[in-house]
Amino acid sequence: MISKKMESMLNEQMKNEFFSAYFYLAMAAWFSSKNLNGFANWYRIQAQEERDHATMIMDYTLRVGANAEFLTIEAPDANFASPMDIFEKTLEHEQKVTAMINDLMGAAIDERDFKTQQFLQWYVSEQVEEEENATGLIEKLRIAGNSEAGILYMDAEAATRVYTPAVQATT
Repeated sequence: MISKKMESMLNEQMKNEFFSAYFYLAMAAWFSSKNLNGFANWYRIQAQEERDHATMIMDYTLRVGANAEFLTIEAPDANFASPMDIFEKTLEHEQKVTAMINDLMGAAIDERDFKTQQFLQWYVSEQVEEEENATGLIEKLRIAGNSEAGILYMDAEAATRVYTPAVQATT
């Protein structure tokens, strides 16, 4: 069993992960509307990964005898100006998620909740990858000079991304 505080924080994070999926689907839709289907593919896969993250939190919460609550998810801001705008918003969002995961880990440490610390370690590592991916998109587009040719090249590259289900060691 975990504390009620930890249960509440995990449910909030599950909601946040589902929000991330919703946010990335909004980005995928924007790219699709611009016929940049490679980026749309990349963001659809990103959304699937976020749903996986939420589901893993739900499963963990249930495994430790807590309740999984499905909290209200707000609509994401879907006003995007350009691919660079989306990439910058992606990085900003992932930095916020990193802070949320850090807060969860801090609470688990404060409570001496070792099993939740072990569970959350995967998310700590995952956030390094998430921020790195977003930074990489920004840097590539900067190198390309935000040119149409550069965007099209990156779009073609993004089209090659394939979904790989998240794998987490069991606690």
